[in-house]
Amino acid sequence: MSVQQEAGVEGEALEVWIDQDLCTGDGICAQYAPEVFELDIDGLAYVKSADDELLQDKGATTPVPLPLLTDVVDSAKECPGECIHVRRVSDRAEVYGPDAE
Repeated sequence: MSVQQEAGVEGEALEVWIDQDLCTGDGICAQYAPEVFELDIDGLAYVKSADDELLQDKGATTPVPLPLLTDVVDSAKECPGECIHVRRVSDRAEVYGPDAE
């Protein structure tokens, strides 16, 4: 079963954001998906835009590229701070992360 099938989001656009208040700075996310996550000089993780720009605004989101979906989901699952949120763009329902049902 694919990650998309597991979450019931096949074919749906997903986005990811990080709650920096919970980030522990372990960098696991940047190891799994460096195209999407990066640690800043403050030691916290942030998402990056498609243009590789660090998005530092609180609650900033970035699209989850389909080829990187498994890596982003693994980041959310392995994050010790439980601060990575993956949600559907259409209804903003969290499909992976601490608030996923």
